[in-house]
Amino acid sequence: MKKNIIAELLLNFMKIGLFTFGGGYAMISMIENICVEKKGWITHDDMMNITVISESTPGPIAINCATFVGSRQAGMAGAIAATFGIVRPSFIIIYAIAVFAGNFWQLPFLSNILGGIKIAVGFLIADAGLTMIKKMKKNKKSVGIMAFSFLTIAAAKLLSVNISVITVMCLCAAFSLFTCIISGKNSGTEVKK
Repeated sequence: MKKNIIAELLLNFMKIGLFTFGGGYAMISMIENICVEKKGWITHDDMMNITVISESTPGPIAINCATFVGSRQAGMAGAIAATFGIVRPSFIIIYAIAVFAGNFWQLPFLSNILGGIKIAVGFLIADAGLTMIKKMKKNKKSVGIMAFSFLTIAAAKLLSVNISVITVMCLCAAFSLFTCIISGKNSGTEVKK
């Protein structure tokens, strides 16, 4: 049984790594589709928590998500299988390009292909964000934090002000903690063991 889940983790995360372009944020939507909706390995709330934790810890977000899901399903062996699965396809592709095609990046057709992929990646990232917004527990505080984050980042981009996303995350976390302490209530988010 444990061998089956390890093989399943490896193969599913290899599929995510192979067919998702654009890095970790673009992979979130596919990770959620497979791990939450198709396989039921984690809940949507788990996925939201994993995404937040993965964003605020060192390392690529998709690899952190894969490691967590693998660990949740099959301990250390599952974490290694899922992590290896998500990393392996891109490693093989980049290695092959480096070894066999030195001037690969200068090929005109490739720049056209990558231009199309960049547009699709933007929509994949937007899809992941909209899915998370749609499924989050909505109350005044969560909607206020979401609005604050969006408006702060949008204003910074429009005004060409350099503000770190990490700074915005820290401000939102501090605000949430402060309101929790003031109200004397738990925010309603439970951390599962």
